[in-house]
Amino acid sequence: MNIHAMDYRGLDLNLIVAFDALMEERHVTRAARRIGLTQPAMSAALARLRKATGDELFVRGPKGLAPTSRAQDLAAPLKGALRTVGEALVLRDDFRPAEASVVFTLALSEHPAHVLLPPLAEALAAAAPGVDLRIRGFTDRNEAVRLLDEGLADVAVGVPPGTEARILARPLFRERFVSVARAGSPAAECLGDAAAFAAARHVLVSPEGDGFGAVDEALSERGLRRRLGVVLPQMYAAPALVARTDLVATLMEGVVTGSGMAPLLTVRPCPVELAPVEFHLLWHRRSDRHPAQAWLRDLLVSSAPSG
Repeated sequence: MNIHAMDYRGLDLNLIVAFDALMEERHVTRAARRIGLTQPAMSAALARLRKATGDELFVRGPKGLAPTSRAQDLAAPLKGALRTVGEALVLRDDFRPAEASVVFTLALSEHPAHVLLPPLAEALAAAAPGVDLRIRGFTDRNEAVRLLDEGLADVAVGVPPGTEARILARPLFRERFVSVARAGSPAAECLGDAAAFAAARHVLVSPEGDGFGAVDEALSERGLRRRLGVVLPQMYAAPALVARTDLVATLMEGVVTGSGMAPLLTVRPCPVELAPVEFHLLWHRRSDRHPAQAWLRDLLVSSAPSG
């Protein structure tokens, strides 16, 4: 049977409630009282039920209304439907992670994926073995907000909060910038001086492919300009590139550490002042009070690096 092809226009949830009351009471007046209707309203509901189902449903007998065979067939599935709807409409105020079987979708930019996923997966294995993850990447804030708006992601990490009232935010962690060069290379000697630093050939990480970043802005305030030797979108490729060349790069400290290349690099504070990068957890207002979503957000906060 194709249930999507059936005509439900003559049937609504209140009629199913009325049907269930009639099955329980076998009397129009008592059934009406049971669900808070008048006797005429219940009679009208019964008439609509008969029209919708094409069956008499209830016939008068010596002990009140007697259900027809069709009504008896409908009784159990319709009561089950009412129970399902009732359970769906009750907002549970708890979430039992150890018993849960659910899939969460996280929108993560590159660095938060490296930082958060290992401890998060470890925590899930211990506390919620039935919970699975799906990860979606994005390149800019607008895309992250779209994923939240369209329900394609439960949370997003890696973008700053904005002004949209529907998008809520919570700080997760911050990263300071460091400048790196191949250990022992001539380029490593320039990391302590802004002018020498600007004269070196640089790696710029830009997911959008821009040719101007925070370092360029800071240098321009000093009347300096750098040469971009390589512009690439993948930040974790940059430390390995620097370790094999005389290029320099300015990267988040966590990227240098996470790349495993730090022993091959000279790592110094950036010779121009740069504000740290703030990573925030974002979610949609519609999921703010959902117990499972709140639990996920708390777990992400506990999985984030401190300091």
